[in-house]
Amino acid sequence: MQMVPLLILIFVFYFILIRPQAKQAKQQEEMRKNLQKGDRVVTNGGIVGTVISVRDGDSSLMIRSDETKLEVLKSAVTGVTDKGSAVKSA
Repeated sequence: MQMVPLLILIFVFYFILIRPQAKQAKQQEEMRKNLQKGDRVVTNGGIVGTVISVRDGDSSLMIRSDETKLEVLKSAVTGVTDKGSAVKSA
């Protein structure tokens, strides 16, 4: 009988904290896996840019002009703001 409250607490923690966090992590990983040239993205440092190339571990971003390019890790990309906008060749 003393185990019932503990089991209920574990059940509640799983469905309120652990499961949503795992689902969000899976969505982030899927978004990073599907990055394509032309996607407008935001990094965890707050940099907004357009993807100009994608490789296994990193991607190159163009920031506002053709002369400013950054290479960032895919893990630094936190979101895609616009899918497949037009990008000039680099």
